[in-house]
Amino acid sequence: MIFGNSFKNRLPSAEEALPGRAAPNYSVPPAHTVLGHPLQGPYPADLEVADFGLGCFWGAERKFWQVPGVWTTLVGYQGGQTPNPTYDEVCSGATGHTEAVRVVFDPALVTYEDLLKVFWEAHDPTQGFRQGNDRGSQYRSAVYTHSPDQAQAATATRDDFQSVLKRVGYSDITTEILPAGPFYPAEPYHQQYLDKNPDGYCGLGGTGQSCPIGVARTDG
Repeated sequence: MIFGNSFKNRLPSAEEALPGRAAPNYSVPPAHTVLGHPLQGPYPADLEVADFGLGCFWGAERKFWQVPGVWTTLVGYQGGQTPNPTYDEVCSGATGHTEAVRVVFDPALVTYEDLLKVFWEAHDPTQGFRQGNDRGSQYRSAVYTHSPDQAQAATATRDDFQSVLKRVGYSDITTEILPAGPFYPAEPYHQQYLDKNPDGYCGLGGTGQSCPIGVARTDG
């Protein structure tokens, strides 16, 4: 299999992707270091799940665990071909995954549109296979939806935010909006990385523009 920069600017085909493995070679910690709740399901029945990719998942996860009404967050790999990939494999570009954050939330306290507002404003969704100085297909912008309502909301907010960005000179939004496929949790050290390493790297940076749909709540 070819590594290097072969897949930094394109996604591999199914034939080109790494074969992966039947099961992960590590276990995810049982509880969130900030929120205290389990990282993996099954989750309480009154909660909902949202999946986002917006660059390096360390900073992206922190953005969401700080939102009142979010019950737990989990970082992992999504949107690719390789089952149970490792971080090194994802960084090679040869799995097709992007770094993603799973957000489990209470819809009575925070809406999906609220989370989309956080998503759009926390990064630059026009950059394609990069986010700031982080380059590669694993940093692409993505929304992976779990229902037709989520898909409709993601598309509507994208279109409205596109209008805002166009007015100030940004190019087209490149965000991938697709039904959620398999989500593979990342290695334990990636989970809540910036809680365990408060001075750690965070390459997240937005456009400075406000998404006109959804109002991010400030109370829980």
